[in-house]
Amino acid sequence: QVQLVESGGGLVQAGGSLRLSCAASGRTFSSSAMGWFRQAPGKGREFVAAISVSGGNTYYADSVKGRFTISRDNAKNTVYLQMNSLKPEDTAVYYCGVKLFGGSMWYTRPDLVDSWGQGTQVTVSS
Repeated sequence: QVQLVESGGGLVQAGGSLRLSCAASGRTFSSSAMGWFRQAPGKGREFVAAISVSGGNTYYADSVKGRFTISRDNAKNTVYLQMNSLKPEDTAVYYCGVKLFGGSMWYTRPDLVDSWGQGTQVTVSS
């Protein structure tokens, strides 16, 4: 089973930026769709962004569209989430998730995720 490790979280002021990274264990990364999800205090896990196996298609939650960008580097087995114009409501633990071979709208179903990272805390202050 693929192992995922997130990094890059931290404390930032509203309007600032952060770049999250998710490093995968290896062999199956190039055949896996990847996604970012977040969980705020008292709320369930929420879809943020996803990228297809090939990297040719990206998907975003309406709440982050135009502010966040997901990308992947298969040579480094890493997926990134560039977060700009951060808002206090973006505060959450951010998780990386992998779906082997992808699939239509898999990211809308947390139960379809094959493996999760441990999460990284993002806190946006006003």
